[in-house]
Amino acid sequence: MSYRFTKASLLTGTVMAGAMIASPALAQADEDPALESGAAEETSAAPIVVTGSRIARRNVETAAPVAVVNAEEFKLSGTVNVENVVNTLPQVVPGVTSFSNNPGNGTASLNLRGLGATRTLLLVNGRRWKFYDANQITDLNTIPQFLLDSVDVVTGGASAVYGSDAMAGVVNFRLRELDGAEVGGQYSITERGDGARYQVHGAVGSDFADGRGNVTAYAEYYNREEIFQGDRDFSEFALGGSPLVQLGSSLPPATRLTYRGDADTVGSPFDSSVDGNPFAIFNADGSIREYDNPGDLYNYAPVNYLQLPQERYLLGGNAAYEISSGLELYGELSYSNNRVDAELAPTPILVNTFLDIDSLEANGFVDAATIAAFRDLDANETGAAQNDGLIDVQVRRRLLEAGGRRNLDERNAFRLVTGARGAINDYLSYDAYYMFARTRNANIQQGNASVSRFTAGVNGTGPTPINIFGPNTLTPAMVDSFRIQAQNGDISKLQVLTGVVSGTFGDFALGEAEAVGFAIGAERRIVEAQFLPDEFLASGDVAGFNAGSPTSGGYDVNEVFAELNIPFETESGFRVELTGAGRYSDYSLETVGGVWTYAGGIQIQPIPDITFRGQYQRAVRAPNVNELFQGTAIGFPGANDPCAGDGAGNGPIPTGGLLATCLANGVPQANIGNNVVLQPDGQIAALFGGNPNLEEETSDSYSFGVVLEPSFIPGLTITADYFDITIDNAITTISLQQALDLCYNQAQDLSDPRCLNFVGTRDADGAFGRTNPPVLGGANIAEFSTSGVDLQVNYGTDVGFSLFGEADSRMAIQFLGTWTESNDFIPDVTDTSNVVTCAGEFGLTCGEPQASFKWTSRFSWSDGPVTTSVRWRHLSAVEDDDPTFDYHVERIDAYDLIDLTVSVEATDKLTLSAGINNLFDTLPSSPEFDASGTVINDTNSLLLGDFNNSEQANTYPSTYDVLGRDFFFSAQFRF
Repeated sequence: MSYRFTKASLLTGTVMAGAMIASPALAQADEDPALESGAAEETSAAPIVVTGSRIARRNVETAAPVAVVNAEEFKLSGTVNVENVVNTLPQVVPGVTSFSNNPGNGTASLNLRGLGATRTLLLVNGRRWKFYDANQITDLNTIPQFLLDSVDVVTGGASAVYGSDAMAGVVNFRLRELDGAEVGGQYSITERGDGARYQVHGAVGSDFADGRGNVTAYAEYYNREEIFQGDRDFSEFALGGSPLVQLGSSLPPATRLTYRGDADTVGSPFDSSVDGNPFAIFNADGSIREYDNPGDLYNYAPVNYLQLPQERYLLGGNAAYEISSGLELYGELSYSNNRVDAELAPTPILVNTFLDIDSLEANGFVDAATIAAFRDLDANETGAAQNDGLIDVQVRRRLLEAGGRRNLDERNAFRLVTGARGAINDYLSYDAYYMFARTRNANIQQGNASVSRFTAGVNGTGPTPINIFGPNTLTPAMVDSFRIQAQNGDISKLQVLTGVVSGTFGDFALGEAEAVGFAIGAERRIVEAQFLPDEFLASGDVAGFNAGSPTSGGYDVNEVFAELNIPFETESGFRVELTGAGRYSDYSLETVGGVWTYAGGIQIQPIPDITFRGQYQRAVRAPNVNELFQGTAIGFPGANDPCAGDGAGNGPIPTGGLLATCLANGVPQANIGNNVVLQPDGQIAALFGGNPNLEEETSDSYSFGVVLEPSFIPGLTITADYFDITIDNAITTISLQQALDLCYNQAQDLSDPRCLNFVGTRDADGAFGRTNPPVLGGANIAEFSTSGVDLQVNYGTDVGFSLFGEADSRMAIQFLGTWTESNDFIPDVTDTSNVVTCAGEFGLTCGEPQASFKWTSRFSWSDGPVTTSVRWRHLSAVEDDDPTFDYHVERIDAYDLIDLTVSVEATDKLTLSAGINNLFDTLPSSPEFDASGTVINDTNSLLLGDFNNSEQANTYPSTYDVLGRDFFFSAQFRF
């Protein structure tokens, strides 16, 4: 039996250089033994299409940097979800992932360079894939990982080649054709015995008609079990403050009550004269007492998902048949059914209403002492409210008896491609296709409450009085009177009609180079999307999940484009290659209209060992359907109210201009700096909506690099590329924290346009109210920019011994890293002094940690049938992005994970693999608490606190591993 160094060869082929080694993943050709010894010769004489261009060419070098992840990386990393490998790339900041529960929507997105998932264009086999909602974002869960041949990542704007959305770059997933059959499966489970994941898949393909045709069909089933935050020590409690203490929600299961009348509360349960706490809470017997903060806070953490459960079915296939040299018909078909749950703590509800004292007494909901206290308050009110038998209150309650909030998303996605391609003559070929994609999401929400029904039950005006005065007081009949199930839907459609003619100008060539190449074509795209909430969600009469109005809209665009490739080469081997591309797009959107995009690049190769390259690209992104037409929806983003600072972790007590702004915005003097009153929770309600007057975004991208393939070190390739991307006229709905900072800490002027949406939005006590939240909308007012250097080192060589085989073994080393020099955001270009810097930072403004240095490296040793591989993932330290607050964790230390995999080719037809990810079980520290609930053994900086500057689960679970040591085993049969 002979064994080829397949795995090591593929690993060394993972290059960022437009694949300066002609790896099989780019050439789509059979492997060549020459490549396995590190040679750089071309594997096929046939022209190929490289990601980033539509011109078929004989060499695979491009002026734009291209990172290539081969299928072997997915196998060795033990993942069957595309997101888990792609998010480890240093160019990627994790988007929505399998650990995104709140916020989260059951999808997995890709965010290149931290510029946003909407600015990253995803392709499959060089064509657009299906998106899942009105934001026009692709769900990575719909891509069949087991059929991947490679994943190509192109840095920078690529709109001249691919059209709108390619601002940060393009990611192209290449699927392979089969001539045979394969069946495989994988099982993964954590060391703690939870979060099991298993997958089975099968694919069959066959050439026919003497190789003129091929048919491939595939199917997959995948299941991922849930992990709750309560299943990990670090996420079992909602933590906050500095030092960290056990905190939680101010909406407890026993009901927190705030008196809103004008009677003197001294001596009442709402007396704040001693501790500044004006709230009361109920005991199980209906008696009332003063609210204890933090003792009465509700710990919502343990019943939230840490890892979301998922069940997925994929079906699909592709076929091609060459009728003649001038006509080949082809088609692709894919279908996916993806079910993902999100689980949140039971609904928190907050209403301002009145209590009818007589009804309370008649129903026996509260004890006699409480009735007496309420009547005393009523007697001391003024005007018509005096002795009217009612008291005005604010009710905060966690509806524990109604069960958790479960959000089930079931997405059915369908995509069809049909096309024709072939040769026109010896120099020209064509490719024309039509694509239709449709995704429908059925969303079922359980655990919601009707605000109006609940309020009527509390104040006695409804048919069913409800008892909120103590824990576990809601009977099933009471719950049924206000609990609702919401059913909502999303429908997204994409149609693409494209035709391209490419080739050369005959035999016209410059010097010894190949002929000058070109491509010219036209494209039409139609985009449609809608969100269909049910009557409760649309009306806003809902507590639990966020209310929202219907969204519906679409647009179309007609485009023409062209590319030119001009190579020049002397007899001595000196080579220069010029590339250019341009596209004109005519959008049906009046605010966009006709726009131009263009690109130009150059490569200079003075000797075979070294190549210099550079490229400039102008790109555009038209606003998506959601940005244009989103109905008003309420959200609850994390933010800190500048008026609520208390000098103990929430910022200084307001003075000067900030104090004046807070007072002018309706905050009572007595409550200035009182975070207990002004901001009892880490989230603040805000309204979000679309803007039909949005214009297109534009970007300018530059890249300059060098590729080294020293002939005196066979098998070594080094590439380094500097990138610089700036996005102007950027569409942004700035975060609530940014808006608050702009309005209060900078402008300090309520007449400033940035503050208009924050006037009159506070309750009588000065807190931001859910009945009249601040409004945040999108606008073309921002600028994003990022720059840095990508570095790739690949080395493969034979080793002069073998333990398991008959020949030499082989060693392969791969390093892929990025230094992010800058990642800046200007929220409002009218104030260029306000620049949010996110390179090397994290927090409420920048979001996910954006390490300045990030790399993934792998060492593999292939010896006969056995491949042993070690992967090292590294993130440099990051700092908190808010200099005005002093959080418990201001710096997250450098982070490293080590993974180990062993793969054995048991026979020619059977490959077995097993591995351990996070070999050293690196996790946020498991806290221990003293009697007051304060953390006393915080041993690492990954434990931030939900109420501080983390995303969720007291950390950033999409960036830092939260599973712990994780085992996997897989088997692959080939027939």
